[in-house]
Amino acid sequence: MFVDSVELTISSGKGGAGSISFWTEKFVSEGGPDGGDGGRGGAVFFKVDNNTDTLSRLRGLKHIKAESGRPGEGRKCYGRKGQDMTITVPPGTIVVDMETGKELMDLVTEGEVILFLEGGKGGLGNTHFKSSSNQKPTYAQPGLPGVTVQVRLEMKLIADVGLVGYPNVGKSTLIATLSNARPQVANYEFTTLTPKLGVVLIGEYDSFMMADIPGIIEGASDGRGLGHEFLKHIERTKTLLLLIDAANYREMKYQYETLLIELQRYSETLATRKHAIAITKIDALSPDEVNALTQTFLDDIGLEANDTLHQYKADKNYVSYGFQTDFGLALPQEKPLFVLPISSVAHLNTEALRYTIFSFVKNVEEEQEEN
Repeated sequence: MFVDSVELTISSGKGGAGSISFWTEKFVSEGGPDGGDGGRGGAVFFKVDNNTDTLSRLRGLKHIKAESGRPGEGRKCYGRKGQDMTITVPPGTIVVDMETGKELMDLVTEGEVILFLEGGKGGLGNTHFKSSSNQKPTYAQPGLPGVTVQVRLEMKLIADVGLVGYPNVGKSTLIATLSNARPQVANYEFTTLTPKLGVVLIGEYDSFMMADIPGIIEGASDGRGLGHEFLKHIERTKTLLLLIDAANYREMKYQYETLLIELQRYSETLATRKHAIAITKIDALSPDEVNALTQTFLDDIGLEANDTLHQYKADKNYVSYGFQTDFGLALPQEKPLFVLPISSVAHLNTEALRYTIFSFVKNVEEEQEEN
């Protein structure tokens, strides 16, 4: 089951109480106080693990608590420290304080283990309170309480490219064609009910991560459909690939503008991501029809056709738009960096798309590093 949000109460362990004890032994008439200290309460850690892809392990848990420290004992025996609690989460998980709404932690690096809550300190035994004026102290400290926090864990997928489009536009087919992901593919809307990640290989040593979310419809930012619930999963993506259906009854310009509007309503940051466009399902039309639709679309959004896409050539039968160098990163951000007609089923232009997206992602990464 895909679970990307859970609410929990998390507590660190209480410190153990110090001991009140006096050394009593045969032939030792004045042994004095020998109460040991209590053990520190267990701490709570978060561990980021790539082998965990959802928060389903935490579903149904209400309270996660570390072990309390053991109390001290006589003969200056210290109490055992409480066992720590480690909560394993997938990369991209954020921890939000439910009371204040503040983001407490952002867990993105594989393998990192981060302290979240310190355990309570153990109390001092009565041996610490002996003095010349108080040779028989009958007081020891109680252990300090642990810390309790109500949090919400939210998972946001980490990917290089996020696929955005209407339902049944071909996102699942595309990610299955380009990557190792095997999502459910069918000819009806909302086939994809949960986000999917796929690794797209480029040769033997290079790759990039692609994320597919359920389709976005008009009003998604207001909660319609499934897209709004999962838009958070493309907030971390470096780039966006907007899929426009050439065979859909909606005009391509309308699809494009609707997607941009819904992205903007959901997140100003997400709306400024550099993006590109793939026109899908061109196998349903003739090349002439596809070219006419693409040219009209390019005219509508103010772009000029160019049959060159970086150093990788698209099928010459189809009109495309792109740049020979730099991918036009100086272009206004609201403009797509390339437009390419594709068919995932017929594998038309899919290889050109694979390498073009890779170059696109690398250029954006370099620009971000420079800034």
